[in-house]
Amino acid sequence: MLIVDGHCHVSPCWYEPVESLLFHMDRNGVARAVLIQMNGQADNAYQCEVTRRFPGRFASVAWIRTDQPGACDELRRLADQGIAGVRFSATTKSPGGDGLAIWRTAAALRLAVSCGGSSADFAREEFTEVVRAFPELPIVLEHLGGHNSPGPDSVENRQKVLDLARFPNVYIKVHGLGEFCRRRLPVVEPLIFDTPIPPLFEMAYERFGPRRMMWGSDYPPVSAREGYRNALRLTLDRFASASEEDRELIFGKVALSVFGPRA
Repeated sequence: MLIVDGHCHVSPCWYEPVESLLFHMDRNGVARAVLIQMNGQADNAYQCEVTRRFPGRFASVAWIRTDQPGACDELRRLADQGIAGVRFSATTKSPGGDGLAIWRTAAALRLAVSCGGSSADFAREEFTEVVRAFPELPIVLEHLGGHNSPGPDSVENRQKVLDLARFPNVYIKVHGLGEFCRRRLPVVEPLIFDTPIPPLFEMAYERFGPRRMMWGSDYPPVSAREGYRNALRLTLDRFASASEEDRELIFGKVALSVFGPRA
């Protein structure tokens, strides 16, 4: 199985450099990865450098200051440098009279959007309008549609997030169980989390299906939770009853088709 990490972060000045990520990837049989720029970091030079140093192994998803007048031009410049996508929030709007200008630019450049936010943000009608306005733009909901920051009325919001599966251009990322499960103390394998395990992966699988789901480690924040190995191994275990074809989609082929990297 070709495994692709669809959500991880690298940096020379915060988190970890790419060599640390490569250690975990190689140790766990992860062939390729999608680098998601951390929020607030508009300097994407390091990620672009990494994709050049390791051709075919990494794809770069940039973050830009979308509230600045020159944001669309900056996105075009980064697209010329080979980025695979851009990271927006569910509430991202452009300044001025056309609030959807930056979304329109991403669609025109055929970039994919990795989209963050709380479940309340994704549940807003304003976000649904954005999704509806750009049916050809792949929009990937990070962190199970914001379950790691669910916000008020989380049960109702969760249903609204799952309802976004009705739009064929919406995808969802699944990360490790540590995002929504409590660590069991003492930690003794195989049950390292309190049970029962909330069936959030299963709910996403039922609504989005394997062709619109992708796994991502959320490295290195995952290191403060269950760690890279468990984020992959235990998530694979949750899909043990799925077909091999479905597992190949969730753990590699979908991320590859949406973001690359392409050899």
